[in-house]
Amino acid sequence: MAYSEDHIMLAAEYALGTLDAAERAQVETMMAVDGDYAALVQAWEFRLGPLNQMVGLVEPRPELWERIKAEIAASRPKPAAAPAPESIAPADMTVSAAADPPPAAVPEVSSASTAEAGAELSSAPTAEAAQVEAPVAPPEIAAASPTAPTSSENAGADDARDEATVVYLSFRVRQWRAVANAMTAIAAALLALVAVQVYRPDLLPQVLQPKPRIQTVEVKVPTAPQSSAQLVALLQKDAASPAFILTVDAASKSYTVRRVGAAPEPGKSYELWLVSDKLQRPRSLGVIGGSDFTSRPVLSAYDADTVNRATYAVTVEPEGGSPTGMATGPIVFTGKLIETVPPAR
Repeated sequence: MAYSEDHIMLAAEYALGTLDAAERAQVETMMAVDGDYAALVQAWEFRLGPLNQMVGLVEPRPELWERIKAEIAASRPKPAAAPAPESIAPADMTVSAAADPPPAAVPEVSSASTAEAGAELSSAPTAEAAQVEAPVAPPEIAAASPTAPTSSENAGADDARDEATVVYLSFRVRQWRAVANAMTAIAAALLALVAVQVYRPDLLPQVLQPKPRIQTVEVKVPTAPQSSAQLVALLQKDAASPAFILTVDAASKSYTVRRVGAAPEPGKSYELWLVSDKLQRPRSLGVIGGSDFTSRPVLSAYDADTVNRATYAVTVEPEGGSPTGMATGPIVFTGKLIETVPPAR
């Protein structure tokens, strides 16, 4: 059966013993008529039972009891002053004097009349006789009659209530102190467990030891710069007379021409050409300058196979190069590329 949160809290506080008398009576009535609720209370007692074994009862200090009694005595109402006995005597005497007729007013009666009067009085209603015979009490006497509670009786009732309040409060204080001590012990145990898990996890059982955290770190190793292939061609007329050395960088598609044995011709310029079967005509790679080294990045327009397999030729052209874009002078030096430095693997 599903119970509300209030009913569950009542069961838990009943197991702790923190309910007052009315609430405990309510829980016990529910337990008597509902077996499931009794099982719920028993389950709470089983859970909270170890708390009573962890801590003991703590009695309050004696001076605390003295302070509580002093506070109760200070808040107790003052008893009313009792009427003095002298105030009752005059009234009593007045009533007696008023009730008893003077001796001179009593007539003499015979024995027969006395017997008849006694019979009439015996046959009269008891209530009327009681009304005639009961003397009228003055206000002072009515106030002091046993039927009304006296100030001493009121003071005794106040003392009983105060004692019951003190006992109840001390009982609740002991209960809450026990609960506070239990919660403190549990918090200290949890703190110690966390500290051991952080600093000395090897002291804990295998079940309580924290699982090791595995973190994968990827380290990128910088790659060394790869050297590109270097291609060289010896441009010459014959094997005994090299004229130029052509060096080609395969990565940047640039070439460098170094003058070796070619002598400059006045009014003329040497021009480098690329000759390949894949091209319809030779392509000019520029004029070779008058200095020892000439570099130009003009091979990027051709694929690597064409650059590697082509024949490189040098012609003598008018100063500044061929005016038509085609070779006009004779071919004086030729050569093909060979690989001197292989590309890095």
